[in-house]
Amino acid sequence: MKVVFDFGGVLFRWRPPELLKRELPLRATDDASAARWVNDFFQGYEGDWGEFDRGALDEREIAERIAARTGLSLIEARRVIDAVPTELQPMPASISLLHRLRGADTPLYFLSNMPAVYADHLEAEHDFIGWFRAGLFSSRVKLIKPEPAIFELAARHFEAAPEELLFFDDHPVNVRAAALAGWDAVHFTDAAAAEAALRSRGLLD
Repeated sequence: MKVVFDFGGVLFRWRPPELLKRELPLRATDDASAARWVNDFFQGYEGDWGEFDRGALDEREIAERIAARTGLSLIEARRVIDAVPTELQPMPASISLLHRLRGADTPLYFLSNMPAVYADHLEAEHDFIGWFRAGLFSSRVKLIKPEPAIFELAARHFEAAPEELLFFDDHPVNVRAAALAGWDAVHFTDAAAAEAALRSRGLLD
């Protein structure tokens, strides 16, 4: 079986409320206001942000759209956009699990919704991305999860039948879409639960 990982929230820390409280302290002043701003800014990773993930918008264009839609200034919108790489830090327990899978010679792949500027940053900064035999970033293929076409493309790219792919993603909508595409899809909550899923499938001792 080939193991496929999402990036944000699975291998890399992704805490949008904390990001907005840090970058927009006069607007995201508490948990409730931060939650509202997360919804307005990222739109559930659909809308404008989904097109950023798709590679249809660059940083300037997405900032302009967010500012026009939310009432944020361009400076505020761009501050959050530019701070995302600081938030995307490796999650130690997940990277340890990845390292163990690599040591067991498990075929590793990735499938991530990721704007081009962040994909370039992660590849430049983190050597462990070289552990993957292949991977797809949404912005480079102009498709995004949970669209069925990205799962079809990924299976071909990974040279695998859908049922040969075990996929970890932190967003239930993506997990459901992968399962509908025939993948063995698991909702990622933490590294310990992912390890249990791998053990149950005989991929770890």
